Amino acid sequence: MQIRLASVMVENQEHALRFYTTVLGFVKNKDIPMGPFRWLTVSSPEGAEGVELVLEPMGFAPAQTYQKALFAAGIPATAFLTNDIHSEYQRLKALGVKFRGEPKSMGPITAVLFEDTCGNLINLVQPSA
Repeated sequence: MQIRLASVMVENQEHALRFYTTVLGFVKNKDIPMGPFRWLTVSSPEGAEGVELVLEPMGFAPAQTYQKALFAAGIPATAFLTNDIHSEYQRLKALGVKFRGEPKSMGPITAVLFEDTCGNLINLVQPSA
């Protein structure tokens, strides 16, 4: 058994695609029309081969409530790993990404939350050496 897909809920798939590719540097992988929505995935050029992030359309009202509750509580929808959190933090901040503080050491990791402009908080994490 393998994990190949993870997803984040997004209000607007086109807006999410722009943020995840233009700002974060991911690449579009799949873009398949599915009625009013798309099967839309991105992947990281630095990540594991075959792992994709689905930019999941928010077509279900309870999903909107759940996403808003997570965001309001400061709970990340997912986490992305980096080998150099301070450089990545500076790069993304220069591109206008809104962070919730600065990278903070938390024992085995250093982490900081950022907003993906699609209603989600993302935890940017650097594991300790």
